[in-house]
Amino acid sequence: MRKTFVRLSTVAASAVVLSLAAILLAISLTILSADSLAQTQMVLVTTGSTMPEPLYVLWGDEYHKLHSETQLRYLPVGTSESAKNILSGAGDLGGGDAPIPEKQLKEAAYAAVELPTILVGIAVFYNVPGSGTTIRLSGPALANIYLGKTTSWSDPEIARLNPDGKLPDLPIKVLHRTDGKGSNYIFSDFLSKLSPEFRAKVGTNVSPKWPVGAAFSRCQDLLANVAQTAGAIGYAEIRCGEKSGLSIARIRNAAGEFVKPSTKSISDAALAMESKMTDDFRASLTNAPGKESYPITSFTWFYVPAHPQDSQRSHAVKEYLGWVYASGQEIAQAQGYAPLPPSVLQKVRAKVASLQ
Repeated sequence: MRKTFVRLSTVAASAVVLSLAAILLAISLTILSADSLAQTQMVLVTTGSTMPEPLYVLWGDEYHKLHSETQLRYLPVGTSESAKNILSGAGDLGGGDAPIPEKQLKEAAYAAVELPTILVGIAVFYNVPGSGTTIRLSGPALANIYLGKTTSWSDPEIARLNPDGKLPDLPIKVLHRTDGKGSNYIFSDFLSKLSPEFRAKVGTNVSPKWPVGAAFSRCQDLLANVAQTAGAIGYAEIRCGEKSGLSIARIRNAAGEFVKPSTKSISDAALAMESKMTDDFRASLTNAPGKESYPITSFTWFYVPAHPQDSQRSHAVKEYLGWVYASGQEIAQAQGYAPLPPSVLQKVRAKVASLQ
């Protein structure tokens, strides 16, 4: 039987508000075998963010090759919506690029376990004609841009960070993501650590109340707008924009070095934070120490039901997770993703083994 890890089109996904009924319908799908006899398959439904969607789709395809009795459907509804689904008992797995807020966890009808899957880096893309060299930015400078305080690329604060190049007197066009996106959380977490004013006025959130800028639901649309708009600046997961041809800023890290996102610099950030890893894996990796660490780095997580209602389905989920944290990690690394640090991976595997 062909592999059928199904991906909703991004356009359709953005218009869909998942309901419990819709997920149950997907779960109850019946597949017809080649000899036309009805054969019920286990269809695991994962909702999650768009950021790791290509990898999760690939994981589902590869897993199905080895386990034809299990299919996976990935519905890219966003971090916030996925958390809501899992905490209300809808779906087999959730996923997002931010830890679920403590208040939301405490008030949830169903408990969830958060497991990091891979590392991601949020890059800052820009379109500044005539800039010459790669622009260097700091957390405070970015915070002031996204607070609407710094409005020109020739601003003295940006000029001091770029002494080797003269930037044009060009208005800054601020672009950001729409509410509920994990990339918002990672980016605002970094800015909140470096700017007390940003932390007080905007804060760390999947739905920041940006005082300026145009919002885009898809990272591809945001980057397309950056490309079309002189003076534009925006942020997205590095792999979303790696083929865009857009310039990527060097960001000042905790050691004072200006670093670009790469598999190595993202991995270095996580390795520098290994000693601070908590048992619940809710650690923030932004602004990690180390000369080579990229400062806008994060985990992306699976949200797993802690007390599943269906033992057969939960067993299938556990088997899939066991594969994710073995062969799945190798596949992720081959695709250019930064893998989990060894000590973190060991702890995650132990957590998976303890799941019901």
